[in-house]
Amino acid sequence: MIDQYRDVIAKVDTYKRYGKVIRVVGLMIESEGPTANIGEVCNIKTSANTDHALLAEVVGFRNEKIILMPYTEVTEVGPGCLVEATGKPLTVKVGRGLVGKVLNSLGKPLNDTEELPKGLANFMTEQTPPNPLERPPIRTPLQVGVKAIDSLLTMGEGQRVGLFAGSGVGKSTLLGMIARNSSAEINVIALIGERGREVREFIENDLGPEGLKKSIVVVATSDQPALMRIKGAYTATAISEYFRDLGYKVNLMMDSVTRVAMAQREIGLAVGEPPTTKGYTPSVFSILPKLLERTGTNANGTITGFYTVLVDGDDMNEPIADAVRGILDGHFILDRKLAERGQFPAINVLKSISRVMNVIADEEHKEQSQTLRKLLSTYEENQELITIGAYKKGTNHEIDQAISFQPYILEFLKQGIHEKRTFDETIQMMKNLLHGGVS
Repeated sequence: MIDQYRDVIAKVDTYKRYGKVIRVVGLMIESEGPTANIGEVCNIKTSANTDHALLAEVVGFRNEKIILMPYTEVTEVGPGCLVEATGKPLTVKVGRGLVGKVLNSLGKPLNDTEELPKGLANFMTEQTPPNPLERPPIRTPLQVGVKAIDSLLTMGEGQRVGLFAGSGVGKSTLLGMIARNSSAEINVIALIGERGREVREFIENDLGPEGLKKSIVVVATSDQPALMRIKGAYTATAISEYFRDLGYKVNLMMDSVTRVAMAQREIGLAVGEPPTTKGYTPSVFSILPKLLERTGTNANGTITGFYTVLVDGDDMNEPIADAVRGILDGHFILDRKLAERGQFPAINVLKSISRVMNVIADEEHKEQSQTLRKLLSTYEENQELITIGAYKKGTNHEIDQAISFQPYILEFLKQGIHEKRTFDETIQMMKNLLHGGVS
């Protein structure tokens, strides 16, 4: 044991490295020294209060000067302020004691009067994705508790999907339903770039006490610096990875990945990256796969990812939506027209897909799902003729069947916010619908 302690002592760096602030421009702080690497956290001793340190991260270099970005607003920083290198990237405290807590991007309670429980472990927010050869295949269905998903878009434990929608179509409500009704053991919910008003509304109304009991919420509101918004996504993902490594089935819900991309665009432009597609910098399309690939399965447990994607003007082909859709294992389209007709959740099942459903669903389930999709598709293709009265009953047997089933299918796909259905109940309801015309 003494030899082990000697080895540790021999490796300890007893020097503290300092630099000094020479310039502040917008979001960026330029420092002469200390020796630090990209991603390392530094403490900036403010001029007004030497006991108070401003946390900042090294994001780049320019002419041998260090470029830092603070986690909080730049206040009380002036020329000559000391910059101390910590020698390590951002770490957060993790453990079972976090369940039921609401945290900020640095892993600290959002309520200033609250303290973290004892016995938590340190965990780095920057992690590498699991080795592809060490990822077990997805073979087990996940109960989401939403009929439209469990029946026609069946998800597996460790799958990653995107919820694509414009504003005000019901993304947050759907996430709350999944958090309460899912068969996962722990939910980690990242609210990135949300309005301050919506945070408490989501926790109290959409998530509710039932959902919060098995959830950890990480919040970075829209008024916070870009780096805090990005770190919110990384902290939530790191907490999910910690529980996955312990063997838990975890749901990671991020609302929204689009605002993470916007925050990275701010940082990229500030450090001098050239804007490319729609003003997004190359680093945006570099960090997205690294962040999203961290979830999924590993040898111990699973992280099932739900990432909401905001689409400007309901354009599903805008750059971030297109990039995310290519990375994930499926996409659910929330349709504004369905929401306007009062169908909630407003999932357009014909435009949505789960890429693992064919592997995890049994043959009877797949056959019933395909039959239901065909009935919906047939009705949609002929909807104009049916609406204006140009179609005569008896002309086509498939269209007649689609018309007769349509009201029952729509009623089946609707679900109240607090209506809870198990996976087996949903499959039985779909079977009853197809065989008897009632749900």
